[in-house]
Amino acid sequence: MRVSATAKYLRGSTRKARLVVQAIKGRPVEEAAAVLRFMPQHAARDVARVLKSATANAENNLNLPADDLVVLDARADEGPTIKRWRPRAQGRAFPIHKPQTHITVTVGNREA
Repeated sequence: MRVSATAKYLRGSTRKARLVVQAIKGRPVEEAAAVLRFMPQHAARDVARVLKSATANAENNLNLPADDLVVLDARADEGPTIKRWRPRAQGRAFPIHKPQTHITVTVGNREA
């Protein structure tokens, strides 16, 4: 069985979030949570929150034990970019891009 959880419109670069997501693919849920806890990246907190949600979905909706769960897939997809303008000298304006990310984590049984 596969169960997923998604968090959308999270502030932060997709490229940086993908570094965190790649570190937990294929790991057991307990080990993935431990790895995320000690990662210095800001996106690790967001990924940990989504992993916790996916685990809770598996336990409560499908009655799967948390001990047997493995991270089958983890993705960080690009969301919309918020654009702001920074005033500069002589009436110019420079754009500021604030990227957003959608994070999806899929967990399932070890056999799946």
